[in-house]
Amino acid sequence: MARRPRQFAEAGPDLLDFAPEAVFGTPGPEPAPGHLGHRERIRERLLARGAEALAEYEVLEVLLFANYPRQDTKPVAKALIARFGSLARVLAARPEELQEVERVGPGAAGTIKAAQAAALAMLRTEAQELPVLNNWDRLLAYLTAALAREPIEQFRVIFLDTKNRLIADEAQARGTVNHTPVYPREVVKRALELGATALILVHNHPSGDPTPSRADIEMTAEVKAAAAALGIVLHDHLIIGNGRHLSFRREGLL
Repeated sequence: MARRPRQFAEAGPDLLDFAPEAVFGTPGPEPAPGHLGHRERIRERLLARGAEALAEYEVLEVLLFANYPRQDTKPVAKALIARFGSLARVLAARPEELQEVERVGPGAAGTIKAAQAAALAMLRTEAQELPVLNNWDRLLAYLTAALAREPIEQFRVIFLDTKNRLIADEAQARGTVNHTPVYPREVVKRALELGATALILVHNHPSGDPTPSRADIEMTAEVKAAAAALGIVLHDHLIIGNGRHLSFRREGLL
């Protein structure tokens, strides 16, 4: 048996083991003969009939085509759906969680997170097109996509101008699975910096239950009082659960 040249034998594992799959995922078996035809049929269906014509795992297949140029993406896509339960949950999963699925590497995880970012950008743009109070359904669609599947609490503030148009949507704090520290003075200070005249508070409950805690109610009252002292209106506080939301104003808590 021929010996490996010394310069390669001593190169170390980083050089010897490098392959595109080190970035995109663990290599799998060579594709079946109909592999490329399968990809083309899915693309044609997507372009001709829209995403509604595809199953959720097929949408993932298309997303991952570039990451697995010589491999069938269907097993990876189906494994992701099986692991997380739905396409939405796959997109919302953390990169390290995605990479726990066999054959999903940093490249594939990055593609999935980029798809999530694009979806959120589209929903955010739609929510900005009209005054927020006249565009409530789009705002809720955006907030649900952004927060409903977050594993820890996140507190956000939507800052509005005199016509209730969105100036900014900012994460003010991140906490634990059931608590986020909020400082009313900082919320109002940021509103003044942005020239906002109205606010909507938003946070998520990772448990999925949007019922407000006593701390949520007390914090909301404190923010409302601090904002009112400077002529800033608190329109609402929304709690986003899993598939549900709660409005403080609608519940008579404001």
